[in-house]
Amino acid sequence: MPRIIYVNGRYLAYGAAMVHAEDRGFQFGDGIYEVIEVRDGALIDATRHLDRLARSLGEIAMEMPMPRVAFAHVLREVVRRNRVTDGTVYLQITRGTRPRDFLFPGPEVRQTVVVVARPASRAAADARAATGIAVKTLADPRWARCDIKTVMLLPASLAKEAARAEGAKEAWFVDEAGHVTEGASSNAWIVDAAGRLRTRPTDEAILRGVTRTTLIDVISRLGLELLEEPFTIAEAKAAREAFITAATNVVTPVIAIDGVRIGDGVPGPVSRRLRAAFHDVVERSTNEPVLARKC
Repeated sequence: MPRIIYVNGRYLAYGAAMVHAEDRGFQFGDGIYEVIEVRDGALIDATRHLDRLARSLGEIAMEMPMPRVAFAHVLREVVRRNRVTDGTVYLQITRGTRPRDFLFPGPEVRQTVVVVARPASRAAADARAATGIAVKTLADPRWARCDIKTVMLLPASLAKEAARAEGAKEAWFVDEAGHVTEGASSNAWIVDAAGRLRTRPTDEAILRGVTRTTLIDVISRLGLELLEEPFTIAEAKAAREAFITAATNVVTPVIAIDGVRIGDGVPGPVSRRLRAAFHDVVERSTNEPVLARKC
């Protein structure tokens, strides 16, 4: 459990970290969030996460609540105060607190900013990747702007529960054309029958995962073939390999989809190779300012 949480300029004990009942994030889902991996005490790919944060805020007509350098300092300070070596740091920005009204408040209303750091077991994540996970597919019920990382996560939560009820770890959403969009909290990938890596191109139907973006750098460095194109559930079930990517799981092999074994039913060589190489390519935080970097 976190010891210290940052809320609106203050580092507070866990039990004292509160936001107002009329915060717009609570009442309207009017907010943006990011989750950044912490590894060996360093923030992983913080620049790309802050780039995406700024883009998501802009898409819903919000500004960054503080300069990037200050935000990067807060992130590192929350990690330090919670003594997190391996885990994640979560940050959320909402449009602030005012009496409930669908219309946006004026500039006099201060945004709400929360930062939480949590430890996680690297050994447990590695063990999960070594055995692989199962996935359940579901029709995609979400709104048309999944490229914005909003706090409106009820569809993802419902999908995760449906997956858990069938012994699966993740859910993959499927659009009306029968193509996989993405996971409930991850991007979806396959290694097709020709040995090519495939993942859906980034558009408004999926989130541009930071781990996805960095993995493309890894794929290029390793000289592997990548196709950014949609794939169907049938293609996924017939694939050599499948896997998911996210800041919370890096590259995690998928060994079954809807109960159908993928490949040999064990993590394949491509996904294992990508996971092993991933942290050789990432940006690691330092005490230097985190400046803009093109995604």
